[in-house]
Amino acid sequence: MNASIIDGKAFAAKVRNKVAHHVAVLKKEHGVIPGLAVVLVGEDPASEVYVRNKGRQTKEVGMRSFEYKLPADVSEADLFALIEKLNSDPKVHGILCQFPVPGHLSEEKIVAQIDPAKDVDGLHILNAGRLASGQAAMAPCTPLGCLMMLRDFHGSLSGLTAVVVGRSNLVGKPMAQLLLRDSCTVTIAHSRTKDIEALCRSADIVVAAVGRPEMITGEWIKPGATVIDVGINRIPAPERGEGKMRLVGDVEFSSASIVAGAISPVPGGVGPMTIACLLANTLTACARVNNLPDPEGLTA
Repeated sequence: MNASIIDGKAFAAKVRNKVAHHVAVLKKEHGVIPGLAVVLVGEDPASEVYVRNKGRQTKEVGMRSFEYKLPADVSEADLFALIEKLNSDPKVHGILCQFPVPGHLSEEKIVAQIDPAKDVDGLHILNAGRLASGQAAMAPCTPLGCLMMLRDFHGSLSGLTAVVVGRSNLVGKPMAQLLLRDSCTVTIAHSRTKDIEALCRSADIVVAAVGRPEMITGEWIKPGATVIDVGINRIPAPERGEGKMRLVGDVEFSSASIVAGAISPVPGGVGPMTIACLLANTLTACARVNNLPDPEGLTA
């Protein structure tokens, strides 16, 4: 293996340390404590674990954590009433509704109910529009985490060519916008892209966010390129026993790591950055509502 490993777990710890420092300064100098509210609807086991981790890490950096667990059959009206209450609460600076939600609820409508200034997931259409037009916006956590890791590894991204594989509203599109902000030349590739392998081979940076296990192999990678693997896919692992599964990314790590100059692994790459950037966005939201400067190094 020749590629440098971009350790998302270690970098996320550095981000949390930066957040904790800024939170301490806010408390001491301005008497303000950032607050994050997380709403969980139903009893999805994976979501419950994720929400617990968010709550624990929120408290560890000195923020207030507010958790609301609603029954799976909660009405849209009751959920929206809770969101409106949180929109109006000055102690709450960030609001996140954990997805997925039960089928009778619309994720799009839920996001639209959240105050864009408290939309720390960066999914509200106003934040998407602001990001696309170059204005101050809440960037979705996963693309923001990818950008932070790329900046940390490269320093300046100016002039580099980047291919983002995937065009989702959650990762692909905002990732492209963030790279454009840092003066990359950006192409979005997707299922209809012709000769996608050659396109990826032309890029200094490849961000894989397509949701297909190990789709991108070493043959797709330009020698020395930086590869950020956003994919999290479970595939059978018969070598571990019957019914066992293992986590892989959208990139075939074994072949890509021989060619790439740097690569983020799965697990241990982008994943740990998501909660760290959620905390960073909550801090940013708190600073902005109090007319304070954005925390250095934690925004797009």
